[in-house]
Parts: sequence; C-alpha cells; structure tokens
Amino acid sequence: MNDEFTQRLLALHYVYPKPLNRLKLLLVGDPDLVYLDLRSPFDIAETLQIPMEKASTLKQAYLKYLDTPFSSIYRQQNIRALTYRDPLYPSSLHELIDPPAVLYLKGDFTLLDAPEKIAVIGSRKADSYSQSVIQQLLPPLLSEGFVIVSGLAKGADAMAHRCAIDCGGKTIAVIGSGFSHRYPKINDALTFIIEETQLLLSEYPPYMPPRKWNFPMRNRIISGLSKGVIVTQAEVKSGTLSTIEHALDHGKDIFAIPGDIFSPLSAGPHKLIAEGAKPIWNGAQVLDEYRQLRS
Repeated sequence: MNDEFTQRLLALHYVYPKPLNRLKLLLVGDPDLVYLDLRSPFDIAETLQIPMEKASTLKQAYLKYLDTPFSSIYRQQNIRALTYRDPLYPSSLHELIDPPAVLYLKGDFTLLDAPEKIAVIGSRKADSYSQSVIQQLLPPLLSEGFVIVSGLAKGADAMAHRCAIDCGGKTIAVIGSGFSHRYPKINDALTFIIEETQLLLSEYPPYMPPRKWNFPMRNRIISGLSKGVIVTQAEVKSGTLSTIEHALDHGKDIFAIPGDIFSPLSAGPHKLIAEGAKPIWNGAQVLDEYRQLRS
C-alpha cells in the first residue's frame, strides 16, 4: 500500500470528510493525489463544484495538515484509519454509490472480515417488546457466528449491541460522529465496552460532532456491511426505514418483526411485510432462510 497516498488522503479527509464519490472528482487524472497541493483554488472549485471561497479554504487547510502524521497520531489513540484501498476495507462497501473514503476503527477490526454479519435496527423509542424480541432472536444467530451490526443509538440499537455482548457474541457499532464525540451520552458505558472488546466504526475524523445529516449517511454503512437487516420496531417515517431503503437498493434480505397492530412502533415493520419483507419471530427462521439460499 502507498503510505504517501494514505498520508495525503488522510489529510484531505481530515479537512474535507466526504464520501469517495465526492473525493474521486479530485482523483481523476491524479489517483495518488500527488498534485493536489499544486492545484489552484479555482481548479479545485471547478472540479468539486463548490464556491471559490470554500475551495480556497480547503486548499489552505489541506496544505496546513499535509505533513501531520495522522497514521501515527491515530495509532496513539488506538484508532485504525482504513482507506478505501486497504485490503481490509470491506468489498461490500465498494458496491455503495457513495462508499466511505476512510473508515476509522476502534477495537477488533478483524470483525470487518466476518463472513456472516446481520443488521438489527429499530426505533429509539423501542420498548420492552423490542427487548424481548431481540433476546429471542439473537442467541441462535450468535451461536452460528453471526456478527450483529447496528448504529449505537438509544433504544433498539443499544438493546441489540448489549444482547450480543451478554450472549458472548460479537457486534459492530457504526456511529454518526467522530470518536472524540460520544453520542448519545446515555450509551457511554456501552460505547466503552464496544471499543475495547468489539468494533466501533465511523467514517468521520475524530473531531466530527454528531450532526443530523450524519445519521442517514451512517445507515448506508450499516446495511452495506450486512447480508440482511432485521427490523424490530419502527414508525413508518423513521431513520430505520431509511436504512431499509439503502438495503433494498443493494439487494439485501429484509426481515421484519410483526407487532401489536395498535402500536405506531409496529407500523414500520408491518408496512415492510406488506411490501415483501419476510416476517420472523425467532432467529432460527433467519438461519433457515440462509441455509435454503446456500442449498
């Protein structure tokens, strides 16, 4: 791997933390970013289709950080920065329209290579029904080596991560902020456990605060890493269903949990079932589905 390219990409991503489809505009004709420091703000503005003032600020910031030893600094913080060229970078993420240019990892990065990963998602308002469902669903999957992927939000996400850990399984948490900004605060203890014993993943440099638009972006990584998505409870209009849109775009399997017909939190899964998602009520059904696909 080209360490000089990695250094240049990490500097660029630090000052312009955009997905690969945006950064690729700068890589056309200069795939190793050898000449980026020589390009004029006008050229950068034209290439990225951004205002001249923004391009000038970007160029100045890039030059300022170009010699910052990001890889070394991140290692000291127990962060591994994985560029899209790294052999460990998950091939499934390259299938996205907008793959992350860099993945920032804390914890057991070998989990990225686990062949069986499934997302478990649901509402931040998830109640005891989600808790019971998750405790019913996950043990059979974990016993077969499935890694549980979720978004570390409060509610269903946190329940899924905790259940995986409590059952002695493995989990990947994809977050919508940099590692210096733990969010939400209610999951601080869980975040610490995940970054020490599981895998915490972000596409944002450590300084990035949680921003509203980061979370829909995070959702495409959750579905991109997983071979299927299980929806526990969700309202019809929710971030949970935006994850499903990404999953459907990439041919992922969708499983949904039937629920109380009088609960708004059942409306999302019921809509998905009506549209063709597979209704499930135990983990063995998911395993059976994949056994049938293999046979």
